[in-house]
Amino acid sequence: MDLKRKLARLGGVGPGAKPAPAAPPVETPAPPVAVEAPPSGPDPRVVALRRMLGELAERQGAAAVARRGVPEAPRPGPLPAEPRTTSHGVVHVAEQWLDEDAHHGRAPLAEALDVEGALVAALALQPGLAGVDFQRMLFLDTETTGLAGGTGTVPFLVGLAWFEGRRLRVHQLFLRRMGEETPILRVLAERMAASSCLVTFNGKSFDWPLLRTRFILNRVPVPPELPHLDLLHCARRVFKYRGSGTRLVHLEQQVLDYHRVGDVDGSLIPELYFRFLRDGDGSSLTPVLEHNAKDLLLLAAMLGLLVRRFRASGAEGTDARDLLGFANVALRARDYARAQDFARAAAAGDTGVVGSEALALVSRLAKKGGDDRTAAEHLHRALVSARVDQRGPLHLSLAKLYEHGLKDLPQALHHARLAAPAETGEALRRRVDRLERKLSRLARTPTLDWSKPL
Repeated sequence: MDLKRKLARLGGVGPGAKPAPAAPPVETPAPPVAVEAPPSGPDPRVVALRRMLGELAERQGAAAVARRGVPEAPRPGPLPAEPRTTSHGVVHVAEQWLDEDAHHGRAPLAEALDVEGALVAALALQPGLAGVDFQRMLFLDTETTGLAGGTGTVPFLVGLAWFEGRRLRVHQLFLRRMGEETPILRVLAERMAASSCLVTFNGKSFDWPLLRTRFILNRVPVPPELPHLDLLHCARRVFKYRGSGTRLVHLEQQVLDYHRVGDVDGSLIPELYFRFLRDGDGSSLTPVLEHNAKDLLLLAAMLGLLVRRFRASGAEGTDARDLLGFANVALRARDYARAQDFARAAAAGDTGVVGSEALALVSRLAKKGGDDRTAAEHLHRALVSARVDQRGPLHLSLAKLYEHGLKDLPQALHHARLAAPAETGEALRRRVDRLERKLSRLARTPTLDWSKPL
């Protein structure tokens, strides 16, 4: 049936359509009882349910952000760095000054100015640092778009700090957008030219090689390389007995007693920078600049504290584990008197595993000084508190000492038989056989009776 006929049947108007017949008259019924019309708009219960679900989603989203450690995006705000016109172009800078009595945790920042080049050189095992003027040192720490290194990693924040008088000046250079590195690199080069050395934490392996790459890629002359004190290596040697690793934040808490509140996790910093590049909200980078500034303060505080404790040679109040670490550093620096002081202090401060290792070091230094009897006494004391895995080396040291120094072959043989696993296999068998042969020859040698006339 075509459309015209359908319309005609339905009473529609169309070509050839007939008018619908008039309806017969109908008696008007009584008016119905009035019923209240339903309210217009959505049901209030539906509105309340939607609001409740929205609030729940917001709470769940906030909880997920908290679990990840990413700070919630603050209200849009300005970039926490101001543009400054330099001879190289506009550079965005955040700057603050710390007074001469400022502390980071328990360590005063200005104490870093009191370090002696000779002590720093010994502590870092870098003789070349002995002649450095640490009044003009430059602390450096970068925040980057990733940790992989290479040409794809960009340092978007170059944190610098140096002393002017006894006040610490923190000067952070911020990359507002990609492609604007050149002015930052030239300002950095100028600051390096006015400095005597770099002080970093893992800067020898990461920060400086990365910056050097950026100089080359941006065709900016690479500044002459400065003497470089990397506190990571010092920390590894001094604090290795703590067993908690050498992450900067752990050292900050355990050594300086400084606990950061609300600090952004370093692994999330690249994400925050890319968020800024996407939406231009500078306030999202405020925690990143604060994190970087605290790292710079930590460098100054840690340097001053390390040198002060190294200078003190085992003063009271220092953890026995750290004393043993300092003792080993002094030994490697061939400062035997300082090593002896640190080792004795560590042994006095601990009666366990650390004390046992400290006593073994005291013995080693006594033997180096030609006092074999004192060396043996300290090794016997070390055996009392040694772990099972420590006993083999101690017995081996005693075997050598009794054979070659004290000429007590029975004692030498006794300790040689207990020296495994410090010495195993053919070497241990040869040692035991040699001692047994020596004792056998002594047993066959006739003994003169001086009470009888010849």
